[in-house]
Formats: sequence, C-alpha cells, structure tokens
Amino acid sequence: MTLKKRLLVLNTTIILGLGSAFSIPGVNAESIKKLENQKSQIQQQRSNLQATLAEADKELVTVLKEIAELNTKIAKVEKAIEDNNKLIAETETNIASTKSEVDQLKAEMAVIEERIEKRSAILKQRAQSFQESGGTVAYLDVLLGASSFSDFVDRVGAVTTFVQADKQLLEEQEQDKKAFEEKKAAVEEELAGLTSMMTELKGMQAAMEEQKQQNSSLIQQLKEKENSIADKKAKLQSEDVKYASLIADIEQSIAAQTAPVQAVAYTSASSGSSSAVAGSSSKTKGSAAVSKSKPAAQKSKGSSASAPKPSVNGGSAISIVTTAGNKYIGNSVYVFGGGRNAYDIANGRFDCSGFVHWAFSQAGISVGASTDSLKFAGRQVSSSEMRAGDLVFFDTYKRDGHVGIYLGGGKFIGSQSSTGVAIANMSSGYWKTKFNGRVVRIIE
Repeated sequence: MTLKKRLLVLNTTIILGLGSAFSIPGVNAESIKKLENQKSQIQQQRSNLQATLAEADKELVTVLKEIAELNTKIAKVEKAIEDNNKLIAETETNIASTKSEVDQLKAEMAVIEERIEKRSAILKQRAQSFQESGGTVAYLDVLLGASSFSDFVDRVGAVTTFVQADKQLLEEQEQDKKAFEEKKAAVEEELAGLTSMMTELKGMQAAMEEQKQQNSSLIQQLKEKENSIADKKAKLQSEDVKYASLIADIEQSIAAQTAPVQAVAYTSASSGSSSAVAGSSSKTKGSAAVSKSKPAAQKSKGSSASAPKPSVNGGSAISIVTTAGNKYIGNSVYVFGGGRNAYDIANGRFDCSGFVHWAFSQAGISVGASTDSLKFAGRQVSSSEMRAGDLVFFDTYKRDGHVGIYLGGGKFIGSQSSTGVAIANMSSGYWKTKFNGRVVRIIE
C-alpha cells in the first residue's frame, strides 16, 4: 500500500473515531444539563439556608447571653431567699425568747398583784375600824382614855406601832404599785416589740413568696428558650444535611454519565484536547465553601463599666440621687436588710430603705437606713407639691412599710420585693392603692 493510501486510511479512521467520540455527549447532554441546573438550584437553596443558620447562630449567642444573665439573677434570688430564711429563723428565735420574757413578767406581775390585794384587804379593815371608832380622831381618843400615866405610855406605844405599821403598809403598797406599773409598761413594750417582729416576719414571708414566684418564672423562661434554641438548631441542621445529600447524589449522577464520555474522548482525541477537558472539569463550583470574613470582636458597649460620679453642684444632687440606681434595674434582688455593706452593694442586694440610703450617699448626702428614720429625715411636704428626689412612702405590711425616690410623672424608683431595683408607677394600680400621702423632701 502506498504512503498516500495509508494516510487516507489513517485520516478516515481518525475522523470516524472522533465522530463516534463526540456523538455520545450529544446523547447525555440534555440529562447532564438538567442535573447541573438542579444542583445549582439546590446549592442556592442551601446557601440561603446557611445564611439563615448564620443568623440563627447570632441569635443563639444573644439568647445564651440572656440565659447566662438569667442564671446569674436566679442565683442572686436563691441567695436572697437563703439569707431571708436565716433572718426569719433568727426572728422566730427572738420571738420565742420574747414570749418567755413576757411569761416571766406576767408571773412577777401576778405575785405583785397578790401582795397588793392582801395589803388592800388589811388597809380596808383598818379603815373600817377607824370609821367605826370616829374616824381620824380614834387614836386621840385612845390616848385621852388612859387611866394612868403608865397606861398612857402603853397606849402611846401601841398607837405608834399601829401608825408605823400602817405607814409601812402604805409605803409597801406604793412601791408595789410603782413596780407593777413598771412591769406592766415593760410587758407592753415587749409585746409591742413582739407584734412588730411578727409584722416584719409576715412582710418577709410575703416578699419571699414573691421572690419564689419570680424565680419560678425565670426558670420557666430559661427552659422555654433552651427548648426553642434546640428545636431551631435541629431543624436547620436537618435541612442542611438534606441539601448536602441531594447535592452529593446529583454529583454522583453527573459523574456516572460523564465518565464513559471522557474515556472515549481520551482514547480518540489528542492528549492536548483531553487535558483541556480535564482542566475544564477540575473547576470548583462550591460557593458555599467560601466563608465571608467577619470582625474578630466587636466593641463592648460597657454596660458593666461604672460611669464617673458627677460633681454635686446646683441641682445635680437630685439628678445623682434619681439616676444612681439605673445600673441596678433588672440586675438586682430584694434582700431584707440589704444594701448596708460592700458585698450587698456590689451584688445589687437591697431592701427599700437600704437602697434609698445608698442612692443619697452617691450624692454625698447621709440619711437613715430604715423607713422609721427616713420618714422624719427631712421636711414633710404635701403630695401635691412633690418633685423629683423626694421620698414617697407606702403602707405595705405596716404603716410606712415601703419607701422610694420620686422621679416625677407619677413614677418612683425603689427596691421592690418582687423585682429588686425597678421603676414603678404610683399613679395607678398596686402602688396607687398603697401610697399613704407621706412625702419627705431631703434636698431643698
């Protein structure tokens, strides 16, 4: 065979081979195109889902922070309840001791009363005897009726004895009456103290019940948020797994259909063109693998940082007093007797009068730390004249049992048993019914 014929045969073979090689993609092209479109759509949907998942992650961070704050608050409430329980136990012990003292006083009073009654009977008999013998001249009659000097002396001695005995009885009677009145006053004082302690105990118990309810509510909120977070995260992750599985299936189908074509093309085409095909198929399309960079950290808003205390000049004292407690709103707890030491102040543990005492101290003003001392700490003014910075009093478990700082607009700030430090409305609702009209002005 001549060279020309050989070249003709070779060219014919190459053309036939190339024709058969490129006829196969024509058969699978439509199916592969559909799969590629499906893959693109699913990747887009997965990309959208991952964006939603990223937003969910941000939400989780916020919620987890809130959960941490709730746990901190719950811990504070639990500690407050524990401290209040100890105080109740101490008060109950004091009540038992006071009852014992009262019983002892009553026993002593009974003895004194018995002595007074006996002396009263003797003096009554003496009085009757004097009246029957002529009243107050009876002793003189006895002396004038003497038959001799010795009889007179004897009668004088007898009369003196009677007079001294009567005088002693009267003195003893007066002493016992005085002792009786003193014991009676002591009993009344002890009973008043006992009644006051019982009133405070009931007030503490009521406050503790409110704290327990608040604690239960916080725990319930915590559980609901945890469940909501878990459900949302599980659903998003489940959807992401489904999308990943669909994409993998489509990629396998595409690979299965393109593998024979690539093999035929490789055997039929030149190595240069097959390299181009291989290079083309090696391009990555996983846009989901590209992650956007985010700032490593964000600036803190400094909610826990303490602002510098403004200087007290002009009307700034009222501003300091009315705003000092803002940092404790939602971050404090009511503790009976709280707010009187560094630990309580650092951890936001106040009762109503302890909070008022602390707030005024921030402006360099010293006031009492009990409602009884605060209600006389300044000038009494009419409720129609009250202004920001005035003290307002409420009848809760006792007269003037609660105190707060008036802010204006019918609002006051104070440490409430159910909320800790909070701003409350005294123009309507519970506090309107408890406001007794007492207003004390500390800052003129």
